[in-house]
Amino acid sequence: QVQLVESGGGLVQSGGSLRLSCATSGIIFSMFDMGWYRRAPGNKRELVATITRDGSTNYAASVKGRFTISRDNNKNTVYLQMNSLKPEDAALYYCNADRKWLTGEDYWGQGTQVTVSS
Repeated sequence: QVQLVESGGGLVQSGGSLRLSCATSGIIFSMFDMGWYRRAPGNKRELVATITRDGSTNYAASVKGRFTISRDNNKNTVYLQMNSLKPEDAALYYCNADRKWLTGEDYWGQGTQVTVSS
């Protein structure tokens, strides 16, 4: 059974930092591209950052320079370090494991809430 479990969300003041984690099980983690997405109330889900199997990263323009995605293939975990948080970063953050390129597999976690007070 595939599981993606996010953690690390919470309430932080504007300018603060949080580190999100997504622990996975039931997949060959090293063979998946991983990503973080977010959805704020009333908005569509949007890409935050992705990291490929070989470690290449991509960021939304709104978070570039403030957020860092990383992965630990030994721990089957992907991270999102979020610095200089802004109220507009508040959202439900989801972890994604993507192997559509090979098998069509695409998995999502339940999300972790990030709230940023101004």
